[in-house]
Amino acid sequence: MRYLRWLLLFIPVAILIELLHGNEIILFVTSALAVIPLAGLMGESTEALAEKTGPRLGGLLNATLGNAAELIITLFAVRAGLLDLVKASLIGSILGNVLLVMGFSTLIGGLKNGIQRFNRSHVGVDSTMAILAVIALSIPSFFNAAIEPDKLRVEELSLTTAIAMIVIYALSLLYSLRSRTPAEAEVGPATPPSRSRPHWGTRKALGVLVLATIGIALMSEFLVSSVEPVTKQLGFSEFFVGIIVIPIIGNVAEHIVAVEVALKNQMDLSLSIALGSSLQIALFVAPVLVFVSPLMGHPLMLEFNGFEVIALTAAAVIAALVSLDGESNWLEGAMLIAVYIIIALAFFFLPSAASAEAARLTSPLGML
Repeated sequence: MRYLRWLLLFIPVAILIELLHGNEIILFVTSALAVIPLAGLMGESTEALAEKTGPRLGGLLNATLGNAAELIITLFAVRAGLLDLVKASLIGSILGNVLLVMGFSTLIGGLKNGIQRFNRSHVGVDSTMAILAVIALSIPSFFNAAIEPDKLRVEELSLTTAIAMIVIYALSLLYSLRSRTPAEAEVGPATPPSRSRPHWGTRKALGVLVLATIGIALMSEFLVSSVEPVTKQLGFSEFFVGIIVIPIIGNVAEHIVAVEVALKNQMDLSLSIALGSSLQIALFVAPVLVFVSPLMGHPLMLEFNGFEVIALTAAAVIAALVSLDGESNWLEGAMLIAVYIIIALAFFFLPSAASAEAARLTSPLGML
């Protein structure tokens, strides 16, 4: 992971471009590249702090901060009023972890190690939770289409659903910390396993965590401010940027760790990254955004269009099928990647001008 730290050089470059009001595309690319090592440093500092607090509190700390970079980016997007981008980013993070991360992990790990086996009971629980998360995200989308004229009731449905999702997430943390071994509990249900843990003291870990958070916040502001100009200049749809580009930027460090442990034939850890991170996005990050967004003047509703719901459902079903037999092979990984590429191409070819209108008109209820 240390080689990613060379990307920290893009931080002063992005700041300089912003101060000089330079090219928006270059600003988008440099700030995105700068987020990658900062997210990795945040993860390493969190793991170092978790070592000092013990397995239970450490697991809770890891589970809370596992997708902090993604949360920060989406908070800035909410503040900017880019709600379609935020919702697409939430769906894209889940798709990326379930299809792309699991895909590369099983493909690369399978090519090196052959058939890889994992604990079916642990992965099965996470897969069941993934399907539950899909249901929790999809139901408001279906019912909002029927109660849409009443904005207050739509908002109440999203808020009460968000409460239920956070309760389920908290219960999953409790179950994981109580039922797994101390080594597994230290990792938590929704965060990467140890990435050759840094031997940092508490003061250094806290310092790195604070600096990385400030850096991500600054780069996220640059990134979000350049999204609209970039989509107009390059002809990308907001959906494509939200579902494909933003999630990859925020989760590259996690993705690399998942593939690394799969190469070491540790598929339990690799799958816990993919499924656990997806669960945290769905059951923690999304509800938090629902609660915080009204304070920023842009209430976020749990209302996704039909394209997003279909893609999300397909990903959850595939994850459940892969975990059924307790083993994986490179062909399953190739199939997962193929599904992700097909979904990415579909959103890429969705016309930019029509994407926002499609989000409003193509509700899941209307596609039945």
